[in-house]
Amino acid sequence: MRHLIDLLDGAVGAAYEEAGLAYRPRYTPVMRALMQGEPRTIGQIAEAAGITQPAATQTIALMLKAGLIASEPGALDGRQKMISLSAQGQALLPQLQQCWQATAAAARSLDADLPYPLSETLAHAIAALERQPFGARIRAARNADTESGTEKQAGHQEAS
Repeated sequence: MRHLIDLLDGAVGAAYEEAGLAYRPRYTPVMRALMQGEPRTIGQIAEAAGITQPAATQTIALMLKAGLIASEPGALDGRQKMISLSAQGQALLPQLQQCWQATAAAARSLDADLPYPLSETLAHAIAALERQPFGARIRAARNADTESGTEKQAGHQEAS
């Protein structure tokens, strides 16, 4: 799985470089969450982007350094940060949208070359993991192995 992610993410990163953009693929979920122009909290961005709040916080910190977004204190709570696209981030959107269209076309091409579309397989995998997280599956497998080992041990003792 990690190898597949590296192949896909590396190619997308290279496509940004080829387009002359100093932009990282990990910025895309945050950029998409902010495209409508409404300032959002980090929690709102994380939810809209489908990423964890710590991942959103890390990505936002990188994007602030890159000048793609701006942060202002919240109107109701000054401790809360309201994040929006900076002028630089706004200016980058047309080029990014072209890259995103090319990436989507490449993804469709990949799906067409596979016996089962990767996009559908991933959607099914995500849905299955939302129903039963992978950690729960590992614990269940571990418990089944423990029970199986206990049964084998009991059967071996009876045969002796």
